[in-house]
Amino acid sequence: MSMFKRIAISNRSLCPRPLWEQAALLGGRIDALILREKDLKEWEYEGLALKVQQVCQRQGICLICHTFVQAARKIGCDAIHLPLALLLENQGLLDDFALIGASVHSLEEAKAAQGAGAHYVTAGNIFETDCKPGLPGKGTDFLRALCRETQLEVYALGGITDDNEAEILRTGASGACRMSGYMK
Repeated sequence: MSMFKRIAISNRSLCPRPLWEQAALLGGRIDALILREKDLKEWEYEGLALKVQQVCQRQGICLICHTFVQAARKIGCDAIHLPLALLLENQGLLDDFALIGASVHSLEEAKAAQGAGAHYVTAGNIFETDCKPGLPGKGTDFLRALCRETQLEVYALGGITDDNEAEILRTGASGACRMSGYMK
């Protein structure tokens, strides 16, 4: 993953159509999709992941399952994204995944994720976002520090738009994540 990557983070409640149909529309626009439907029960997530996986394979999009490690294994998905606490809990138990990511909000968390075996982190929120009203963005200096102080691929998250994506690129980040921009 040496080129600047664009990653969609799913939120089916924002989609005007079924999530797998939304994923089909993202072909050619994104490199990966983090399937972040944490409110589902694991068996429900597994069923959704299977439908989305089929579309992602056709579209050339890397599917990254979120939170549900066993569901990812059952459908043969070798990429997993975990909240940092869950990554630390599962440290040493994820060797069957080719790609492991974690969500972080500080340099200390990024270093902990790196120590626990993560290959990449999503770092946020970089800019102010409607998803977290009133929470100021951490800014591009924060992102630049994560890129400089870790060996991880760092993906910016939070308030990313076409207008500010170039700022992310200048920090040395590996890419940018968007939720609402790709789900609506």
